[in-house]
Amino acid sequence: MKRKFWPFRIQPSTRSFAREARRTPGYSLLDWLHGYIYVRWLYLYISIGTEEHPLVRRFGPLVRWLDGLFPSMSADDRLAEHVRPSAHVEGPRRSPARITFADTYHGKVVPLEAATQLVTVGEEIRLTDLEQVIPYAHARDIVLQNPDHIVVLDCPCRASRPNPCQPIDVCLIVGEPFASFVAEHHPRRSRWITPGEAVEILRAEDERGHVHHAFFKDAMLGRFYAICNCCACCCGAMQAHRHGTPMLASSGYVVGVDADLCVGCAICADFCQFGALSVSDGTAAVDTSACMGCGVCVSKCAQGALALVRDPAKGEPLEIHGLNRGLERGFTTGAA
Repeated sequence: MKRKFWPFRIQPSTRSFAREARRTPGYSLLDWLHGYIYVRWLYLYISIGTEEHPLVRRFGPLVRWLDGLFPSMSADDRLAEHVRPSAHVEGPRRSPARITFADTYHGKVVPLEAATQLVTVGEEIRLTDLEQVIPYAHARDIVLQNPDHIVVLDCPCRASRPNPCQPIDVCLIVGEPFASFVAEHHPRRSRWITPGEAVEILRAEDERGHVHHAFFKDAMLGRFYAICNCCACCCGAMQAHRHGTPMLASSGYVVGVDADLCVGCAICADFCQFGALSVSDGTAAVDTSACMGCGVCVSKCAQGALALVRDPAKGEPLEIHGLNRGLERGFTTGAA
């Protein structure tokens, strides 16, 4: 008997993603389709977003026209977001009346220790409405299901660049349904890893001077789903942030300098991905408005002159153990 030919085979992970979508309040069919398209054609999606794909040049007017169909941000607002002269935006700028692109897709800077917690948490966690930690109108929940299910993926931003930083297999997809969803749709560009292997990737990227971001996206169930290890030369989110689209939230820390220990070698400034460090009169100086508290410079200072210091004006840290231990800083969590 002949087998029936089906032009499309629905992957088990797609079914799981759909089931979880149905259980997520406020998550629509259009959101699910967006999430499916995002993962299914991830590299095309990101290369268009970073304007590296030929389609952008060929169909630029069409893309801009489609973008204008969404009334949440006017054309003048979009223009302002892209040409605002400030190199750093102190937190998301939004009003209740409109949702910006950054509200739907953004990253939270996490130092190495906090990033390590996210891949070694070892238990299922549900934390929702974390506005003090993730200061955006949308996509700010942490719902870790099977947190030991981790996939490492070729970084879509690096893969879209003609001469990317190496290695490119540095993006970590954490928990379900996301890890299986990515692995099944990109088997040649991803692989399953253990939490221990994830920690080694984080440490190696930290050693290279790259910044860890916990990423959240509305189309990915409005949740945390990935840790990207980012460099300013390749990362689309970092470049957008530098040009005024506030896609990144501070870690909640800034770097402090011990002037008695600093020798003015400028190594820290060379490694700073946010342009927040310079050397003045033989001592490192910090532009606290630009510092995102990633901690990369701290590990590069042989003199031990740098340290991360809490800055309440920068929001609360994403430190999963502290958040899950009884809301020590007064946060509210969603019910399990």
